[in-house]
Amino acid sequence: MTGPTLRDQTTHRWYVRPVLFVADVNRAARFYTDMLGFEKAWHEGDGKGTVCQVNRGECEIILCQDTTRRDKGRLFVELTAEGLTDFRRELAERSVPSKETWWGYDTLQVDDPDGNELFFPRPD
Repeated sequence: MTGPTLRDQTTHRWYVRPVLFVADVNRAARFYTDMLGFEKAWHEGDGKGTVCQVNRGECEIILCQDTTRRDKGRLFVELTAEGLTDFRRELAERSVPSKETWWGYDTLQVDDPDGNELFFPRPD
């Protein structure tokens, strides 16, 4: 029996962009940019389409307007303790509703206008 090949030893980076279904892509994009501090990376159809992407740091979210989908998503966004403190301040300054919740540990929850949940666990 031979040892592992170089191919077996290679670690692959997985890159994920979640898709959140929304009723109105423009309303959703405004919420993420104006209220949560994201930047719009692209918008299909030169801004007239039903799919766009918003980014903040390494967090990238695709927003997809689809009248046949009413699913709700839940994202876990991990921040440093300082990052979470700064984000809480931003939410307060922008009057963004949030709540403390428990999901195995203390978590800050922000819901978008379509009911998608963003969970920010408290760092240990």
